[in-house]
Formats: sequence, C-alpha cells, structure tokens
Amino acid sequence: MSDPESCRMEPEDAEEQRDLMEENEESEELSEAEEKHHHVKTGGKLLVGKRRAKKYFTCSQCGKSFPYKQSLKFHMRIHSGEKPFTCDQCGKSFPYKQSLKFHMRIHSGEKPFTCDQCGKSFRVKGSLTQHTAIHTGEKPYKCSHCDKRFRQSEHLKTHEGVHTGKKLYYSCDQCEKSFIKKRNLREHMNVHTGEKPYTCDQCGKSFAYTTGLKVHMKVHTGEKPYTCDQCGKSFAHKAGLKVHMKIHTGEKPYTCDQCGKSFRQANALKLHQRSHSGETSFIYDRCGKNFSRAENLKSHIKVNAKEKPHVCSLCGKSFCKPGALKRHQKRHSGVKNFMCSDCGKTFFEGLELKRHQRIHTGEKPYKCSHCDKRCRRLGHLKTHERVHTGEKPFTCDQCGKSFAQKGHCKSHMKIHTGEKPYHCLQCGERFTWLNSLRNHKKNKCLKSE
Repeated sequence: MSDPESCRMEPEDAEEQRDLMEENEESEELSEAEEKHHHVKTGGKLLVGKRRAKKYFTCSQCGKSFPYKQSLKFHMRIHSGEKPFTCDQCGKSFPYKQSLKFHMRIHSGEKPFTCDQCGKSFRVKGSLTQHTAIHTGEKPYKCSHCDKRFRQSEHLKTHEGVHTGKKLYYSCDQCEKSFIKKRNLREHMNVHTGEKPYTCDQCGKSFAYTTGLKVHMKVHTGEKPYTCDQCGKSFAHKAGLKVHMKIHTGEKPYTCDQCGKSFRQANALKLHQRSHSGETSFIYDRCGKNFSRAENLKSHIKVNAKEKPHVCSLCGKSFCKPGALKRHQKRHSGVKNFMCSDCGKTFFEGLELKRHQRIHTGEKPYKCSHCDKRCRRLGHLKTHERVHTGEKPFTCDQCGKSFAQKGHCKSHMKIHTGEKPYHCLQCGERFTWLNSLRNHKKNKCLKSE
C-alpha cells in the first residue's frame, strides 16, 4: 500500500480537485438519469431498459472506491505520478486536464469567480467558497474532540492533531523547522538554496515566497485595505493594522526580563535586548562600526556615501531615508498633533512628545555602563560614553581632526569653508559660531541702537 502522505494535496490543488469532483458528480448524476430513462428501440416499440446494479471500482493501492472506471483511472495518476497535461507557458505538468485549465488562469490573469460582497475575484470556485465564509462567519468544520469550528478542512485537520497527538507537520532536513503544509516547506527550502522564483513584473524584484511577492505588489498598487477605526490610518497588511491598534490600546505585551521595559512588537524587544548583551550583528567593513539593525547599517552607508535620494519638493532639502523626508515635510505643514498634558507644549511627532515628558516625570532610562550617570535620551548616553571610551567617530575631511560629537565636527568645518552664518543686527559683524555672536552682543558691540 502506498504512503497515505503521497495522496495529500496542497490547498490550491485541493480546491481544484473539489471543483473537478463537483463536475464529475454532475456528469455522474446525468449518466444515472440517462440510464434510468434509457429507451431501447425494438421492433418499432420503445422499451424502458432495466437499471443496472451499481458497480464500484476499488483502487488496489489505497482501497478507495469509485462508481466509475474512468474515475478510478484518473485517481491512479496520484499513485503513478503520471502528469500528461503540460502548460505551454512554463512547462508545469498536471494529472488532469481541468487542473491545467485552472493553472492557465495564472498566466492569463483570469479570475472568473467574484465575491458579491466585496468584489474580490478568484481563479477557482473553491477559493471563492472559502472566502465567502469570511463574510457569512460560517465555520462548517467542527472538531470532533471539542467545540472549536473552522472555515477550512485543512485547519480542522491540523487542529485535531493537538487532540490525537498525530503529527501533521513537514520538517526541513536543513534546519528542522516544521510546517503545516508541504507547499510551505517547499517554499522554505528556497531560503537554503537561495532560489527566488517569484518575480515582480513591475520592477523585476524577486522573492523566495509567493506571500513575499503579494506583499510587495501592494507597493506598486498603493492598496491599503486595512483601516484603523480609531484614527482612519490605512495599512497594506492586516498585521500592520494589528500592531498599530496597540498604540490606541496601550498594549505592550513583550517585556524585557533585564530592565522591565515593554514593547508592542516581539522584534522591538529582540533588538532592545541587544543593548544589554552588547550583540551587534551588522558591521560596516569600511569603518568597523557595529549596528544592531540592518536598516541602521544601510542608513550609515548612505550617510558615508553622501547619498540622499529623497528630496523635499518644498525646500529642496535631501534625506537618506524616505521616513526622514516624511517627518521633515510635517514641519512645513506646521501641524503639531501631539500635546503634552502637563504643560500644553505641542510636537510634530509622538516620539518628540515622549522624550519631552521625561522632563516632567524625571525618567532617565539610559544608564552609562562606565559610571552611574543616567540620560533621558539614547543619543545623549552614546555621546556621554565617548568621554570614557575616548571615541571620536566624526573626522574632518579637510584636516583630519576628530570629534566626539557630529555637531562639533560640523561647526569646525566652518573654519575651512569660511562660512559665517551668524551676524549682529546692530553692527553687521558676522561670526562663525553662535556663541561668538552672543559674546559680541554682551561685551563688544560699540554701535548704539
């Protein structure tokens, strides 16, 4: 007897198979009706033929029975692996002609089954049936061990494994990661092989997973179907909305066991914990600087390369990251949506308000690892720790002098450029530094008003 696992089908294949079975059932019913009312012509008279006893054809491999010999013949292709129908677009083969027909819709983009509730379209009828259950709330598949119900039979099977102890997982032989669906394991293997078979037809970017491509396509379409009912902000992905909702609820379920700080996302906690362990995963080979996040390394590389592709259309200022440009543009609008409840001061961003509120609370969450000094901001802590380490990461490209703070290096550069941006309104004298102008006003300005 063959391995029963070989008879299992992927969700998409299962949907197609269900549609095939529906068509077969219709043709079977038609055959039975024809058989029942079949008339045999004899000597000019019409005689109603006797209905034959129903005969079943059984598979010798797995014991499954079928009412028609042709149905058994089709079924046997599962065991033999025979796939006589091949796609002329990509070369993929199928055991059934109807399966090829469904597959061709991937290339043609045809989605003939449309939901009358939301207008979403599908390639196969089974997908529409499953989708419709989202609107109706119907969960036809009930667990035989408890009262839990499911929209899809695959989800029920997986759940019942919890009760029976039967493993319904596919494990990767490279990293032992397990998956509920065989299809997911196949896609996961692309991580190990480096293969990225799913390519965006808009920009050519490739992905290891189909879901990765689907998520990416929303960048081109601008689709953001998930909207927050609290503030109206929209998101491309359901997970994005779920995380965002925690801002309104104040929920921070992920807590650091070292310092007690809580986070909305597991990934944020993971990154935070690196500050305790000193772990730095991303190193820039040119300067040896370490970063805990890949995006921080990318930003650092852009700064060093002086690459600023994101330009403000209002003032021409350039930025390394699109997020920085977006924050900058809020300042042109003049709208400050975040207000301090203690003093009424308003801010452009929630982070600015959070930092400001530490003045009222006295909170200083960042402690120096060399002494007992504490800081309200992480940037202030990093600057302070350079007093202990002697690190001076900001170097003048004109004379090679180094500085602990970026602002000091920037001010120093004015010596080389001759720039004097600060001028006295009383006498017109110009100065390189603001402090020099202040001293001039206080002690040296001889010109009266």
